[in-house]
Amino acid sequence: MTDTSDVSTRCGFVALIGAPNSGKSTLTNALVGAKVSIVTHKAQTTRGPVRGIVLAGDAQVILVDTPGIFQPKRRLDRAMAQAAWERAGDADIVALVVDAARGLDEKLEPIIEQLPELNRPVIAVLNKIDLVKKPDLLKLTSDILGLKAFAEVFMVSALTGDGVDDLRAYVANAVPEGPWLFPEDQLSDASLRQTAAEITREKLFLRLHEELPYALTVETTDWKVLKDQSVRIEQTIFVERESQRRIVLGAKGQMIKEIGQASREEISEIAGVPVHLFLFVKVRERWGEDPERFREMGLDYPKK
Repeated sequence: MTDTSDVSTRCGFVALIGAPNSGKSTLTNALVGAKVSIVTHKAQTTRGPVRGIVLAGDAQVILVDTPGIFQPKRRLDRAMAQAAWERAGDADIVALVVDAARGLDEKLEPIIEQLPELNRPVIAVLNKIDLVKKPDLLKLTSDILGLKAFAEVFMVSALTGDGVDDLRAYVANAVPEGPWLFPEDQLSDASLRQTAAEITREKLFLRLHEELPYALTVETTDWKVLKDQSVRIEQTIFVERESQRRIVLGAKGQMIKEIGQASREEISEIAGVPVHLFLFVKVRERWGEDPERFREMGLDYPKK
């Protein structure tokens, strides 16, 4: 780590919360400057909290990308919403990420109502401004300022990078003074095993349709470094029914082959070594009720 003995360093946690599909994961990656959180076009892709580490001058900012907050139906949904609020309550700063194209819709109302309970500084980040006309954006900004719930309002496009530097500079100056918690070359607190499982889950989300991606989970079950320094990885994809297993495999195994190839290439790029990836698809009925699966995702198991 860089010698900071003569420099007053800053370090703190910023929790990104919001409704599903508001762009929290894309914004996390943009602020970090690297992919640390998986991103798909589907809502509720993020399950467990993902931490990305931002360095800005003498500050280290730990971003907590939380699951989208929505009205929970399943036990897994409740665990995701609970994790989002818990991480927000533990953060130094809370950033409510708003899809500027959707504005202050009914999904945001209950989230905004609950913000005062956090007793934390809250900023609003209007994301996806590249999709909104300027007059509409100015009206939305005025409406949000009128709520008097936010210390600052930022307008950004995580996709194009507009406004991201200003947001990064703000949080770097706003986190408290203190020593850095991570080495300066570390971008995330996730292990390679966890990252590899998330990458495969991302490929499944991108290729499977309707509700199926929400009915599966991925675990890295084996990771061995071979003599030539390449890595042999085994992952298990858990689904709830045999019919889902057949869909994931695809005709003559074509679907799982494509998913495995795409995942292997990205894991290899991140690991910096050749990767041999083996995917297995198993039926585990009601895996969404299994506490062990929740622990693997970094979530607490809700009792109710």
